Amino acid sequence: MDHFIYRDGALHAEDVALAEIAANVGTPFYCYSDATLTRHFRLFQEALSPLDHLICYAVKANSNLAVLRTLGALGAGMDVVSGGEYRRARAAGVPGEKIVFSGVGKTREEMRHALEHGIRQFNVESEPELHALSEVAATMGATAPICLRLNPDVDAKTHEKIATGRKEDKFGVPIARAREIYAQAARLPGLQVVGADMHIGSQLTDLAPFEAAYTKLADLTRTLRADGHQITRLDLGGGLGIPYTRSNETPPLPLEYGALVQRIFGEMDVEIEIEPGRLIVGNAGVLVAQVIYVKEGEGRDFLILDAAMNDLIRPAMYGAHHDIVPLREPVAGAPSQAFDIVGPVCESGDTFARARPMPPLAAGDLVAFRSAGAYGAVMASEYNTRPLIPEVMVKGDQFAVIRARPTFDEMLARDTIPQWS
Repeated sequence: MDHFIYRDGALHAEDVALAEIAANVGTPFYCYSDATLTRHFRLFQEALSPLDHLICYAVKANSNLAVLRTLGALGAGMDVVSGGEYRRARAAGVPGEKIVFSGVGKTREEMRHALEHGIRQFNVESEPELHALSEVAATMGATAPICLRLNPDVDAKTHEKIATGRKEDKFGVPIARAREIYAQAARLPGLQVVGADMHIGSQLTDLAPFEAAYTKLADLTRTLRADGHQITRLDLGGGLGIPYTRSNETPPLPLEYGALVQRIFGEMDVEIEIEPGRLIVGNAGVLVAQVIYVKEGEGRDFLILDAAMNDLIRPAMYGAHHDIVPLREPVAGAPSQAFDIVGPVCESGDTFARARPMPPLAAGDLVAFRSAGAYGAVMASEYNTRPLIPEVMVKGDQFAVIRARPTFDEMLARDTIPQWS
């Protein structure tokens, strides 16, 4: 469920008409719903309520400070994968003790900064990283709490580019070598083993891969405890999918996921951490764009929008589907026409949909890409010297610009022409 609905023939975000925002900030723009963010976070809280737990929002899904502040105020921790994301979480008011640092390429500088300013744990993904973190912490006279990220060799049956739990993927250490590497960690100075971590991929629409991976993790936890390690928390990662279409996708509900977690880990006396991103913010956002031209082609017709692949790269990068709807509610029974929906970037890959049935549209009409709150704005670029588009937050009948569109002068001022030119 989200809070983007038609009222009196106009698509609204909560109590604000999206066309009103377009008139104020121009198109294209992203719009997020505070009520949807709040609802989705609370669904996870309810799902895990029987367990000692912390929900660490995956900052990479949408890192706008207003989004982070909203979730932090609800009690969320943060899962970060870079020093920049760590700084964003802190700037949003999240204490270091609620920040988990993941990622395969943490630098010594990032480790040092997190240790200086507070960290809940590092999810260590390799033996070289383990030794680097030990050196940094020992040099500082600090102790780094760690979980080892374990690769369970479980195929999540998701898109090739977002699968992370197979043995050929770059993430984590092989679960078969876990006891050996935990023994190394216990001997190294500056480290404190606190738990284990696992994340098998994103946009999972079936609980079976979770069950296979979590069962392996539960069995290993018992073995590690028997070896003398203090495993007090288990980080289960994220990955629960969302419906990108309104017709044929039915991912598991958070309550069903929570029941699985409780069944496998409920008697183990551990704190559970999960790292949802997409499920919290994906359906909490839309991308609003304007039709520039309706073009008749040879054998196919085009809707050319002012949004492009640099604003929303998921269709070009993953072949991802987004429902695209007009801001004016179509009349019941209105005819439809198949369009290729494209942007103005000089790439054939700048295509959002092919042969998509759409109601009658004309130049100047506005459309919304649903389920655009995750991996939209965070993956945007200024390709073709197109400014990053505004982000807007709605709460009730209010809206605020939470990231402004830069001017061309601001963009150009970032470049420096050398004196010899």
